[in-house]
Amino acid sequence: MKSLGSDDARIVDLSTSTLRELNGALHALNATNETLWRVLNPRGLHAIAAGVDAPVTIEIDGHVGYYCGGMNKQARIVVNGNAGVGVAENMMSGSVHVTGDASQAAGATGNGGLLVIDGNASARCGISMKGIDIVVKGSVGHMSAFMAQAGSLVVLGDAGEALGDSLYEAKLFVRGSVASLGADCIEKEMRDEHRALLAAKLEAAGLAGEVDLGEFRRYGSARTLYHFHVDNVSSY
Repeated sequence: MKSLGSDDARIVDLSTSTLRELNGALHALNATNETLWRVLNPRGLHAIAAGVDAPVTIEIDGHVGYYCGGMNKQARIVVNGNAGVGVAENMMSGSVHVTGDASQAAGATGNGGLLVIDGNASARCGISMKGIDIVVKGSVGHMSAFMAQAGSLVVLGDAGEALGDSLYEAKLFVRGSVASLGADCIEKEMRDEHRALLAAKLEAAGLAGEVDLGEFRRYGSARTLYHFHVDNVSSY
């Protein structure tokens, strides 16, 4: 690992340094003036920049494997490539930006922060999300927002089958088509407060003024699965 010098970036080349060395150095950060890190040659390695808890920017130049940016807290992580399963899994705060596509379970169980995916996300995007905000500029696969409890999922493209299955109180906005809705997920009225929320999430993702809010539809929980009822037994 070495410093770049002119732009004060800390460079880590994973063709010569180990992933353990990188993550160990990131985990040791507290009060630091090393606020910009660049990771070269990630080569699809798993758990890159997982468990970071410091207000730093980490730019990863290439594709990453499973759980990149998992458990992120405070950091701004940019993946200049595609991401494998569980990118930003259980994120607490900060942001993760994937400039390519993401595999399954993007943002799974996330408690906070912002995940932006420039391309498409595969199945179960936002599964069991607990407060994270996810903006996908492309489309999402089947079972996205399954058991999503809080936060928001904004999809500029299409959504696959069973969107929002067993949904709690997360807010879903889709601009394109929805293949089908999951159990207890229904389309809801888009009121002024929802348009304001959607506008804020798009602005946070760098899309302010670029998308017509009127093209989105809102989905949420019908709240029929909160408590057991014999009439709904076939849905459990």
